[in-house]
Amino acid sequence: MKWNRGYPLEFYDESVRIAYKSTDASYIRSKIRPKIARCSGTICFLGQTTYQSDWVDWELRTSIELGNEILLMGLPDGPQRLHLPSSVQGRPWLLWDPAALIRFTAE
Repeated sequence: MKWNRGYPLEFYDESVRIAYKSTDASYIRSKIRPKIARCSGTICFLGQTTYQSDWVDWELRTSIELGNEILLMGLPDGPQRLHLPSSVQGRPWLLWDPAALIRFTAE
């Protein structure tokens, strides 16, 4: 969607481009946290096993702690019922909804 001219989306992708050559979780968190801090919103695309990822849960917790807006959205053609990561239990989430994604990125 980012490259589709039919969608007026603006993304600033702060994902890690080159894997950190470390197994030290504290070190990795220290490198990822500033990337999360530079964002005002965090989009979490939910798949069937997303809730099992400790890293996803940590990134969402950190995003919430830093005051980021959170958008939880199921993947296209994904399940209608999902388990959520513990950091966002009870929060609303949407089935795949490109219009909601556009609204979120415009805010």
